[in-house]
Amino acid sequence: MKNIIKIKRHPFGGNYLAINLFGFIFTLRDLDPVELNHELIHSAQQRELLYLPFFVWYDIEWFVLWLKYRDWTTAYYHIRFEQEAYHNQCDLNYLQNRHRWHYRYNHDECGKN
Repeated sequence: MKNIIKIKRHPFGGNYLAINLFGFIFTLRDLDPVELNHELIHSAQQRELLYLPFFVWYDIEWFVLWLKYRDWTTAYYHIRFEQEAYHNQCDLNYLQNRHRWHYRYNHDECGKN
């Protein structure tokens, strides 16, 4: 896939495996199918919101959630875009069946309750 770029260090610091910016996936190593699907779900979300509005919405939502929880990680996992990606990352056919504007509020990963 041409939109995957391997990097040696994180562009923004931090402790994450990959980051998706404007449909380009920057990763420290090869992604397994579930990790890649997670990032591809973010690509679909970004395209759907025409990229820049996605990042504005994502950042505002994270900030509001951070004010609520006072914890970076908890706020991150409650962002609606992350919830959709985590909830559906194990369904490798999800993107073929995904409904537009369908950002989930589930807190589970891979549909596990």
